Amino acid sequence: MAGTRRVITVAALLILAVWPARLPGAQPQPEAVVTGLLRPLQLVWDGRALIVLSYSARGDAAGELYRIPVDAAAPLDPARPPTRIPFRGADGTTLGSLARDPESGALFVGEENGRRVWRLGSDERLTLYVTGLRRLGGGGTVLFDRAGRLVLLDYSDPYVSRPEERLPPGLEQLRLEDDYLGPLVFRVVLDSSVALPRRLENLQPIYPRGWARRRSGTQLPQFSSVTTLPGGDLLLLASSGVLHRLAADGSLTVFAALPRGQYTRTNMATGPDGAVYVSGGFHVGQVFRVSLDGAVEALASDLADPEGIAVDGRGAVYVAESSLHRIVRLR
Repeated sequence: MAGTRRVITVAALLILAVWPARLPGAQPQPEAVVTGLLRPLQLVWDGRALIVLSYSARGDAAGELYRIPVDAAAPLDPARPPTRIPFRGADGTTLGSLARDPESGALFVGEENGRRVWRLGSDERLTLYVTGLRRLGGGGTVLFDRAGRLVLLDYSDPYVSRPEERLPPGLEQLRLEDDYLGPLVFRVVLDSSVALPRRLENLQPIYPRGWARRRSGTQLPQFSSVTTLPGGDLLLLASSGVLHRLAADGSLTVFAALPRGQYTRTNMATGPDGAVYVSGGFHVGQVFRVSLDGAVEALASDLADPEGIAVDGRGAVYVAESSLHRIVRLR
């Protein structure tokens, strides 16, 4: 009987861990502010306007960038031609992630399920900045932290990694009978004295650190997006919906949990008040607000593939509703 009670107690705790901490009240009605974009993917706020990364309308470029003044009359149909980012290399890889350097204003774009990150300067010159990734997913896998360092979420997967590739320094012990399967979190200091491209094969990840062995059959969380918390720690969203806090010492703890679902190609943004906003992607179709104490609230539901998300200085939330080819605002 005691064993049965323990099983029930553990099951109840697990249910509570994945259930929203607070049921949503009246949700704001999404307001369309930009229409006419082909599958908008990513958003960043530059202090005055939204920068939008989308697919190429003609299919002959790796991606297109729009700069949208959101104070204009809505809904806005952008008439100004976008900045077109050409394909680089024979593989024709499209772009799926976007981040903005807060100091220089340069944009960093990552290849969808690729191995490279490119820098787009104010002169619209494209420079290869990072190579050596194993699999850089789309969504919020590229970020600048509060110290202006470039954070990258990589996924070490033996099915997409070349056999001759070695694990980053310090992770060789993770290669047991099977290749290491799990996330690698890198942080790159932008140093103009270092030759480009930056090669991640020679860089120690900030996660995981010092793992002597992993349990047989255990797979570490697959992180789909990252943002920063007010204190400087990183907040990582796993594909299961669990939010993990990564501290400066490399420790990983559970911060909160979203409703159960498959969270892929998601994005997160931190608002002026420190709350974190999460777009759930195609399978979930919701936008959540997570407070600093871990309480979860659904802000919008039944969205059509919400991907990129950004918060302006007044706290308005912008979401790329990709399947409807528009940007919506949640006030």
